[in-house]
Amino acid sequence: MNDLQFLTWVRGPGLDIAVGIFVLGVLWRLFEIYSLGRKPDLAAPRHADGASGLHTVFRRSLPPHGMLKRSPVSYIGGYIFHIGLAIVVFGFAPHILLVKNLTGVSWPGLPSQFVDLAAVVTMAAMVVVLFDRFNKPVKRFLSTFEDWFTWAVTFLPVLTGWMAVQHLLLPYTLMLALHILSVEVLLVVLPFTKLFHVFTLFGSRWFNGKANAHKGVPV
Repeated sequence: MNDLQFLTWVRGPGLDIAVGIFVLGVLWRLFEIYSLGRKPDLAAPRHADGASGLHTVFRRSLPPHGMLKRSPVSYIGGYIFHIGLAIVVFGFAPHILLVKNLTGVSWPGLPSQFVDLAAVVTMAAMVVVLFDRFNKPVKRFLSTFEDWFTWAVTFLPVLTGWMAVQHLLLPYTLMLALHILSVEVLLVVLPFTKLFHVFTLFGSRWFNGKANAHKGVPV
């Protein structure tokens, strides 16, 4: 199989398989979560300022008091690479075109130079966060194989995509194929790892905030 045939496969059958596993996996995980059911809270609701699902979503999106100073790399680096990753994924014109071809939905893209800068900043932030996790004994002790693995499958699509755009290391056709393959690996593993938080993050915060708001407890 030459480079062009490899690219043709990952853009065709490979992408179909990855998207299929991704969609089925996400639907299955969501079904698991929502089929658990919740017992009704029969206690009389108590009202307190700042106690609601919406307040919790907002509050937990910000660093707790004092934690930004105690662990700046985790919070600042985390914010940078999450925002940068969103810019790269949703702001790059070829990515938008792919979404349009799959779903018919599209939106204006960002300038390629800006997306390129966002990719570099994202990779730098991810490397710093990884080094901080490895360098701090407590964080290293608490880290599991899944933590390192999910970091790698998130980092590789950004790296290979940036290298393809910059025409670095390998021929463009092969690097583009590797980039698409790395994205497909990410799609396959996302529903079954901690990366699934992209679908549950705000919903779980809202649910916890709503439950605690019923008790008059701002969270």
